[in-house]
Amino acid sequence: MSTDSSRGNFCRRTRREVLWQTGAGFGAVALSSMLGNDFFASSADAATSANPLAAKPPHFAPQAKSIIFLFMYGGPSHIDTFDYKPGMIGMDGKTVEVKTFGRGGHRNQGRIVEPRWKFKQYGECGKWVSDLFPHLAQRVDDIAFLHSMTADSPIHGSAMLMMNSGKILSGSPALGSWVNYGLGSVNENLPGFVVMLDPTGGPISGAKNWSSGYMPATYQGTVLRSSGNPILDLQSPEGVTRAQQRELLDAIGAINSRHLSRHADNDELAARIASYELAYKMQEHAPAAVDMSDEDEQTLELYGVNQPATEDFGRRCLIARRLVERGVRCVQLYSGGSHNDNNWDAHGDLEKNHTHHAGATDQPVAALLTDLKRRGLLDSTLVVWGGEFGRQPTAEYAQGTGRDHNAYGFTMWMAGGGIKGGVSVGATDELGSNAVEKPMPVKHLHATILHQLGLDPNRLSYFYSGLDQKLVGVEPVEPIHEVIA
Repeated sequence: MSTDSSRGNFCRRTRREVLWQTGAGFGAVALSSMLGNDFFASSADAATSANPLAAKPPHFAPQAKSIIFLFMYGGPSHIDTFDYKPGMIGMDGKTVEVKTFGRGGHRNQGRIVEPRWKFKQYGECGKWVSDLFPHLAQRVDDIAFLHSMTADSPIHGSAMLMMNSGKILSGSPALGSWVNYGLGSVNENLPGFVVMLDPTGGPISGAKNWSSGYMPATYQGTVLRSSGNPILDLQSPEGVTRAQQRELLDAIGAINSRHLSRHADNDELAARIASYELAYKMQEHAPAAVDMSDEDEQTLELYGVNQPATEDFGRRCLIARRLVERGVRCVQLYSGGSHNDNNWDAHGDLEKNHTHHAGATDQPVAALLTDLKRRGLLDSTLVVWGGEFGRQPTAEYAQGTGRDHNAYGFTMWMAGGGIKGGVSVGATDELGSNAVEKPMPVKHLHATILHQLGLDPNRLSYFYSGLDQKLVGVEPVEPIHEVIA
């Protein structure tokens, strides 16, 4: 039985895997005599008892312990928010020669839609910020702006997968999964990777954006709700007590442990045991993470929880702070869901769209930075803000202020976690249509995030399909050194 099973598994392997495994086997013969029996005995013990979610040492001393990714789904317009273009003032309605590529395809000219909000300078750094973000503008000295981000696709689905997993095709682990895999979790009672969606719905491509891809499911993101039962399908079946659950969990663990001792390929079994254990513990601890009854009124007001426009995103930002306090490695918040004007995808009325979404997020995001800093958490928490791409300087239609997608150049920002504040890196051209100074593909953002968490982006890998897969791809990638303190 075992021989037939092994033969079947071998036949299902790719040629690349066969060559890799047989080739490595020859070297292992010589290596075994050098390492000795004690090494293999200790390795076997570790393999059969290892918890895939256990905290792991970083590659080097980290500057951040966790990350909060504020995802502005739909693509906010950089030239209406943080990328000041004074040369566009007075050009409204003028047709210019400019190459664009978005949902409407390739174009060589278009009608200028000049920025719809006035810009002012803020902070000691003198950063120009539009009137869309009066609260966030007060925090610019804590923020590093990346003005020349580029994406590989101008289409929402693939661009979102790129921003979340480093690939435009589905099937690869999300950023949070890589962080979970590389560092493990310091909290045994909560997931290491949490996702909080907009109340209007999830983003295009759905769970692919927080999937663990080819890694065990243990590393995937867990969707957490800000009210009601925080995690769906977590409650015990009717009539089943906690003691009975514990007894069943111990029995399952014992059975799987026997399998672990017999099989070399035990990643999935270890992950299954860890998942059962985590689900049991989350029943007790997840509700406490979203229970804000112990937050004072001043904090609730800071986040705008008591105001209709900011209540939802403010609540989720506050929960994000509570999660990183409890050791959760990666928290991702989505502003905008579903499609059309339920997110930042302003193809029609730019003013109405961005006024709504900025109004819902400006105060909560500024509050998050303020609250993290006053609690001494900003130094260890990396905050990232941005969408899957930006928007074009020209109108999409013959009438109106709507802008099409722009993957050629857009703005994101980072704060905390060892990031310099009050700096701006890169630049787009005078219209904001294309990155012209230090273009930064998404992989450089990912490399910077991993680096701040103490992970070498060119070393962190997962063997799959005959290759050492990496979040940043196969070629060496440098983090954005200009923003690292």
